[in-house]
Amino acid sequence: MENIGLYLHIPFCASKCPYCDFYSFRSDRAFIGQYVDAMRAEIIKKSGEINCKADTLYIGGGTPSLLDFSQISLLVSAAKNRFMEGEGEITLECNPHGVTREFFEQISACGVNRISLGLQSANDGERRRLGRRADCEEVKRAIEYAQKSGIENISLDVMLGIPGSTLESLEKTLGFCVSQGVFHISCYMLKIEENTPFYKMRERLDLPDDDTVADMYLFACEYLENRGLKQYEISNFARDGYESRHNLKYWNCEPYLGVGASAHSFINGRRFYCKNDAHGFVRKPEYICDGDGGSFEEYAMLKLRLTNGLTETEVKSKFGFGIPKSLREKAVKFADRGLVLTDGERVRLTREGFLLSNTILAEIL
Repeated sequence: MENIGLYLHIPFCASKCPYCDFYSFRSDRAFIGQYVDAMRAEIIKKSGEINCKADTLYIGGGTPSLLDFSQISLLVSAAKNRFMEGEGEITLECNPHGVTREFFEQISACGVNRISLGLQSANDGERRRLGRRADCEEVKRAIEYAQKSGIENISLDVMLGIPGSTLESLEKTLGFCVSQGVFHISCYMLKIEENTPFYKMRERLDLPDDDTVADMYLFACEYLENRGLKQYEISNFARDGYESRHNLKYWNCEPYLGVGASAHSFINGRRFYCKNDAHGFVRKPEYICDGDGGSFEEYAMLKLRLTNGLTETEVKSKFGFGIPKSLREKAVKFADRGLVLTDGERVRLTREGFLLSNTILAEIL
């Protein structure tokens, strides 16, 4: 089997952001310790069940930086010893609030070489509306601490369509990102999810309208590309060589293993996930079968999230046939509207097409 990506889910947060519907909650130190021990045991167990190696490790959440350094080291060491050979990409998601220079020095020493920091906005008023505890200066210090610890591969999350945001405030945020010298930026549009505080107050939120959010997206794409951060996926931009190798596994429909409550996996053509139950995971991890994966339709849906899109060469290599004629024919009407580009080798969505990707993919697939 080709090298997999290994994902570890840490479901703990100091507080719940009002827009977040990920599986996360507050907990005490005693239970966090039990959960980390259970994760380490499960990493060891899975390494004996799955005969494969990993070349990326992503520790996400939740807020993984809530863990003590010794707990992060325990998980990284178990993953490296059981799954990884040589130097892989090892990413840790961090909340910039409260992290110290010593923290970054310690995680760098144990092998973490990539950081994903939750910025969302460089405007403190917007950050407060999102429930973020750190101000912009604290984010700046966290970036500096990480860089001085030897972790140069830093990604910042930016959110588009924040309550009260404008094109001008977005430009300030993007300018902040570029000025910090980071190599990767993710720009996500705010989606109001059910079962979140934002959903309950959705009628009172001062949200920019859909046309303004679309303008924000197109502005962000052009702004970042003009400053050397090339778009490679709907929401992701990077300097050459700093694309997220782990996330590319998802978009290239490659295998990955998820460990922890709510973590998903795709191994040997089968998809499965662990229940959203951290206490149950500590007692005994329970996995739910999620059916077969890796069909052409699924592959095409994921590949069309990338700026490279679907290529004749890659499709033939993976499936033994080229891009189906029916898909090309359906793509033509979107090409006429400037939403899809298609030629003899490739079908891909344009920037404007990315804004309507769900509609386009439903039609052509």
